[in-house]
Amino acid sequence: MEERSAHLRPKMTYMVMDVLQMDFPDERFQVVLDKGTLDALLTDGEETTLSRAERMFAEISRVLQFGGRYLCVTLAQAHVSKMAIEYFSREGWMVRIHQVSGDKAGTSEGEFALPIFVYVMTKIRRVPGSALCILELCAEAQDKPIRFKSTEHLIEAVKERQHYSLLRSQINKNPSSGTVPLDLCSKDTGRARYTLHVVHSLNVKASFDNKFAIFIVPQGRETEWLFGTDEGRKQLATCAGFWRLVTVALHRDQHYEGMEAIQAELSEKVMELAPPGLPAGQQVPFLSVGGDIGIRTIQHRGTSPLSGEYVIEDVKGDGAHYFRRLIFLSNRNVVQSEARLSFRGSHKGEMKCGEDEMGMTLLQGNEALPRNKKHKKKKKTASINSAEPAAVPAGQSIDKTYLCCAHHRAMIAGLCLLKNPEHLPASSSYDAIMFDVDSKDSSLGMSCPPPAFVEKSFLQKVRTLLKKEGLFILNLVCRDTQLRDAVLATLRETFPLLYVRRIEGEVNEILFCQQQAKHKLPPAELRDTAQILEKALRQPGQAWDTTYVLADVLEAVKLV
Repeated sequence: MEERSAHLRPKMTYMVMDVLQMDFPDERFQVVLDKGTLDALLTDGEETTLSRAERMFAEISRVLQFGGRYLCVTLAQAHVSKMAIEYFSREGWMVRIHQVSGDKAGTSEGEFALPIFVYVMTKIRRVPGSALCILELCAEAQDKPIRFKSTEHLIEAVKERQHYSLLRSQINKNPSSGTVPLDLCSKDTGRARYTLHVVHSLNVKASFDNKFAIFIVPQGRETEWLFGTDEGRKQLATCAGFWRLVTVALHRDQHYEGMEAIQAELSEKVMELAPPGLPAGQQVPFLSVGGDIGIRTIQHRGTSPLSGEYVIEDVKGDGAHYFRRLIFLSNRNVVQSEARLSFRGSHKGEMKCGEDEMGMTLLQGNEALPRNKKHKKKKKTASINSAEPAAVPAGQSIDKTYLCCAHHRAMIAGLCLLKNPEHLPASSSYDAIMFDVDSKDSSLGMSCPPPAFVEKSFLQKVRTLLKKEGLFILNLVCRDTQLRDAVLATLRETFPLLYVRRIEGEVNEILFCQQQAKHKLPPAELRDTAQILEKALRQPGQAWDTTYVLADVLEAVKLV
């Protein structure tokens, strides 16, 4: 080594020595550089191996001056990271970790997947009685260090950087593996600011001009089928004509200045997700709907005893329509309830829900009916699902600030009566009752409804509330086939006649139950009856949405 470096580094001295017992005097150096020695020494988490690493650290501490630095170039395997960070923080040293910057755009397919880190441990003289612990991470070359309160948080941050690098490698090596999601968090608050989905359209012939693009989803539209499902995002990528498309959803409770500001904020980060071989300086298009970032206004916040935090927000939908939505934050990508807003009868600039634009649901929960945007035909009315069984006990006052119309209030009353059906007058009965209630037990194979809602005794109570020709409608989400068969069997005991409408691309299936089998109609006759009914409703002076064809909706309804 001395011969090889004689001309370039004539003052460099090379010595062979045991790193666990060095011959140098105390406080001899200002810097100790370790390139792979710790990784080679600390091969596992066994006690004897950890003991050797501690001896090495003790020797480094002995030969370093106060203010000196131990620089360790490492792959930061889990046991290595834990050992190094915990040891030096316990000794009162300042710990700062730098991720070595690699080629972000146009990454080679053969690039090593794991990132390289440089651990910078600074020896600081301890102050008696001080518990100062400085733990920092520099993930980006130009960014300020991020400070952490505990070694656990710093170790976890290093793991996240490693997982992100592995994710990038996976995307490039296997683009057919499916949609890859990830969150980008605010550096100031640590809260998610953007959700990215990396989508590939393998049918698109890739060229430099159509290999990569970014699509900004307008606020409030992230739940739509086209933007909120894997199948929808793949269709979006194909329609846009790009081989790799990164969709970007904007989070509520975050402030965005506009499209240009978002592009400036995301440009560097999204280029890390660019396909291999993308030329340096290649212009990557940012796409959107209508060129804006949408509108989202939070009107109300609250907490449900069963579903946790929720928000009621107004968003701008497709076209010029605005909608008021209920979102449970435990499932923030599902629209729990929705009503279209109108300006009719309101003060200037104020929107309200039109009563004739709403449907009514007697019961609901957190598992909203899928809003499949593939279908162009759209029903004008919306199913209003805005409460839970037992969430509003009978006899207690209800905050009606955001109950938009009489239909909402009738639904709340229905909840109370269903919880205590003995309070109903003997003559009370309904034409239709609908259940759309989610289960809070994630261990079950049925996420909608909870098991208690399909027990025979409860279903019999529901039957007593219906007229003889009445209809019971159930939103069923069950991935366990045996459990699903058991639910259907229990339903048949109370309601002999069952129809089902399955939703394409969804687990949901809507069950229509009747207590009299004599009302059975074959699918063809059901469609004919629907056409007769629709024709009768399309009378002069009767309001009717011409984009809504009842027979087409019933096309997917089958007898069970």
